Amino acid sequence: MEISRRDLIRKTIAAGGLAAAATALPGVLRSAASAQGSTVQQTFATGAPGPGGYRPVISVTGEAHTVRPGLGVAAAPGRARQGMIAFVQLSDIHIVDAQSPLRLEWTDRLDDPSPLPGVGLFTSSYRAHEMLAGQVSDSMVRAINRIATGPVTGKPLALAIQTGDNSDNSQLNEVRWNIGILNGGTVRVDSGNPNKWEGVADSNPATYDLGYWHPHGSPAGKPADRPRAEHGFPVVPGLLDAARRSFAAEGLDIPWYSVFGNHDGLVQGNFPTSTLQLNLLALGSLKIISPPLGLHPAQLLDDLMTNPAALLTNLLGGALNTVVRVVQPDLNRRLLTRKQVVEQHFAMGGQPFGHGFTTTNRQKGTAYYHFDKGDVRFVAMDTVNPNGYADGSLDQTQFAWLTNLLDQSTDKVVMVFSHHTSDTMGNPLIATGGNLEPRVTGGAVLDALLARPQVVAWINGHTHRNKITPRTRPGGGGLWEITTASHIDWPQQARIIELADNADGTLSIFTTMVDHSGPASTGAGTANAQQLAGLARELAANDWHEHSDGSGAPEDRNVELLVPNPLS
Repeated sequence: MEISRRDLIRKTIAAGGLAAAATALPGVLRSAASAQGSTVQQTFATGAPGPGGYRPVISVTGEAHTVRPGLGVAAAPGRARQGMIAFVQLSDIHIVDAQSPLRLEWTDRLDDPSPLPGVGLFTSSYRAHEMLAGQVSDSMVRAINRIATGPVTGKPLALAIQTGDNSDNSQLNEVRWNIGILNGGTVRVDSGNPNKWEGVADSNPATYDLGYWHPHGSPAGKPADRPRAEHGFPVVPGLLDAARRSFAAEGLDIPWYSVFGNHDGLVQGNFPTSTLQLNLLALGSLKIISPPLGLHPAQLLDDLMTNPAALLTNLLGGALNTVVRVVQPDLNRRLLTRKQVVEQHFAMGGQPFGHGFTTTNRQKGTAYYHFDKGDVRFVAMDTVNPNGYADGSLDQTQFAWLTNLLDQSTDKVVMVFSHHTSDTMGNPLIATGGNLEPRVTGGAVLDALLARPQVVAWINGHTHRNKITPRTRPGGGGLWEITTASHIDWPQQARIIELADNADGTLSIFTTMVDHSGPASTGAGTANAQQLAGLARELAANDWHEHSDGSGAPEDRNVELLVPNPLS
């Protein structure tokens, strides 16, 4: 098992050791002023567990930058550095309509540690804190605005780019909440009945299910739910109404760009949005709360992937004693196509106009593009396979566009962005009757990037885990694959990326994790959006599915990555 940041003692020792190592290594710039507000100064960990193992979130000493020369490029002392650009990567924000009839929260218990053994297939379908995703996003915006400059180079942050799964279920309301929070203005993350919460988290005695966390407590005569009884989750009176309140989103002070993810383009990140029946279910008035008893996980997965609409329609009809509740329909829950998601980025305004998407994207319904900032070229891919399944790949047309663009970029330092990692782009699915050209998977894409020395980094998300991997070229050098954790799962972080010219034939890519501005547990509450974000982080830290710790190792967080300068 990997060491977890949830272990306070190990975390504190590791931070101290890294700080000592970093000061002894050449080429690490430290600016106390520019590091303020970042995880170089302070970060979060979990404290001693209480009843049920529930842990508070506490502030701890930050992590210094350490040097990773994994591409065979040495760190030379006395380098004359020049910062080139600093920007922010946001990933897997997952703005959730937690009351939607098309949420599949009920599949989550098939991975619970009790009473059924976990099968590792459905753990992302329900989180106790998912109704607070909007407040977390706003608190991340506030943290980025406060930091304002690169912690190492001191360069002003030039832009932010969100690398997919910006919404959770490809619904209109989720897409608009995501854009509205980053643009700034009044936002209300609420749907359906304007007067009350309608979902799995409320304490409706008719549909009360022990598998979900009910923050308001149990209805009269009902036992405590399993999150409270077995995992020590608290009672938080008034939380659901607080989550539904409008709040004033601050909005990013810098231009922001958007990359397409599988949850932006597929229902629950897996099923094509073009299915009319799924759209009717999203717009309907029936929501599944509890699954039938004795449901076999493997059969359920097969049924969902084969014909999800038929399965859900059957269950909503009361088959096998499924527990279903009536909710108020909402037209804003309608599912969007890729073209419609792109169009929303133009319709809602903000800077830059379209948030990276182009006129060609609007006309053709594509979602890949590029733009330049000085000597740096940003290339955004669309790795979502519209035919289904969570993993990604490219179509032949986009792959040809990518390789041609890279061949025309020899005078630029190129950074490539996508939602999927190279290792999660193994989806070759081709729809019957559709485009029958073979899909291009991650290995071929990585080979194409490595064949072009101007590409220094591939930046992505999807796995909800901090991970930085050196990808070497046969002739020496290579690129860094930088994968960043999510806003929805612990530790709820973003990443600042800075590029510096070392004036010795090398570049340094500095990465620094960013914690959102929500308080630690000692200050968490429900009075405002930031307090709610702090509570969301605490709940995420205590998710009973252990997959949700996305911290990664120290070498995946605050680091300096050395790479040959392709412009030398």
